Amino acid sequence: MAEGQDGLGRWPISCELAVQWGEMDALNHVNHTVFIRWMETARMHYFVACGFTDLLEQEGIGPILAGLNVDYHAPVTFPDTVTVHTTITSIGTSSFQMGYRLTSAALGGQKVVTATVSGVVFDYNANHSTPMPDSLRARMLELEASGSG
Repeated sequence: MAEGQDGLGRWPISCELAVQWGEMDALNHVNHTVFIRWMETARMHYFVACGFTDLLEQEGIGPILAGLNVDYHAPVTFPDTVTVHTTITSIGTSSFQMGYRLTSAALGGQKVVTATVSGVVFDYNANHSTPMPDSLRARMLELEASGSG
């Protein structure tokens, strides 16, 4: 995935997750829905790191998923360790796009999944979208600046 807006798309957050035997399906590979849960875990690491979860606790303003697109490139099986990398690729007035790439240790670091998520900044008290606070935008840009590329 190419770098998005200036300063974005630098993959600052990643997490390693051990594949569990119970995550495989009858076809003897990790079920497609598991990859989505793994991306959710990385997304929450990102939201903690940029302060989105603090904003939700303090003001009731947080993220909500608006869309998801996943491309599966190779099957994953037990035993393995998957690394989920995530980044913000664009920031709008009240929306943002995140990119994901998942790699397999057992497959020598091969990319097994790529995905994009559309998110919206949501005021859970008023039950509608809201503009992204400047402080959150700044923290996302700071986090992206720390990325490894």
